Amino acid sequence: MKGTNILVVEDENIVALSIKNKLESLGYSVPSTASSGEEAITKADLFYPDLVLMDIMLRGDMDGIEAANEIRTKFDIPVIFLTAYTDDNTLEKAKVAEPYGYISKPFKEQDLKSNIEIALHRHEKEIRLK
Repeated sequence: MKGTNILVVEDENIVALSIKNKLESLGYSVPSTASSGEEAITKADLFYPDLVLMDIMLRGDMDGIEAANEIRTKFDIPVIFLTAYTDDNTLEKAKVAEPYGYISKPFKEQDLKSNIEIALHRHEKEIRLK
């Protein structure tokens, strides 16, 4: 956990700041936040975080699902969706991006931590198997 960098992608600034503060209180580092899919891809390339927490509905032309798919494909960075959208249609679309988790808002801090730790462990194991 120590030294783990997480990129937060959330289009509501106050929510992004709240998530950043929660992550930092859990011992994670948040080198940056992004408010659009395009910005998320740019910052993933710039900061190369260990994990991305991604909202699904974002500003701009690219939603979180498209951005997550591109981040996974280009950079092999695990993505966890953190979203208020839990309907079956959105969930089916999200599966295409092969997320490492799907947390619905509002969330509990412990749910956030456990999902992050499992995603990081799974990704590390997958890298070793390649």
